[in-house]
Amino acid sequence: MRILIVEDNHPLADGIAKSFRADGHGVDTIYDGREADQYLSQESADLIILDINLPGLSGLQILKNLRQRNTQTPVLLLTARAKLTDKVDGLDLGADDYLEKPFDLAELRARARALMRRVDKQLNEVIRLGQLEFDPVARQIKINDQPLDIPRREYALAEILINGRDRIISKQQILDHLYGLDSEVDEKAVELYIHRLRKRIAGSGAEIKTARGLGYSFRITKRKSS
Repeated sequence: MRILIVEDNHPLADGIAKSFRADGHGVDTIYDGREADQYLSQESADLIILDINLPGLSGLQILKNLRQRNTQTPVLLLTARAKLTDKVDGLDLGADDYLEKPFDLAELRARARALMRRVDKQLNEVIRLGQLEFDPVARQIKINDQPLDIPRREYALAEILINGRDRIISKQQILDHLYGLDSEVDEKAVELYIHRLRKRIAGSGAEIKTARGLGYSFRITKRKSS
């Protein structure tokens, strides 16, 4: 999952980002409202965690502009305001949920997971490819009903490849998913993760194919005709 955090409190934004990255998500952080609005006019995310009180442009205006562009990305509003009208305005503008500061980080993560499950029903579905089973709710991969002990980065790699199965996913798309936009991680890291994941799923009936110069795709292994 690729998450955008828009919050002008740097320690808070960085703490939220660190928590989601620990779960294997790609995270971008922006501390200014106008910069966030420009970013969202050009880039996409799977979830937006958006503070209302921001310098440059308010979170409510960012949300309004987002919905006017017909972008339906789920938005979770963060607010220190106690007025009911602010919450109502946010929901009326198209927010999917809100959380008052101060909040518990575990609750924020749980609300984020619930939002994604509610907005995209595909995230509830177990995907079976050959003998491989991908359960996005349990965040688990099984082969022949045996769970894989898989590091979070490799799980996140499997996630983007399986959800985009039969399509070519570029190295840059994978980097953005794993680390967030404009990360300084070298593309060779992707090659290493691909190599490790291939070894884990060998013999499962699914495989990662390389499209030279383009990226990778995930597909069911073709059976040889007898």
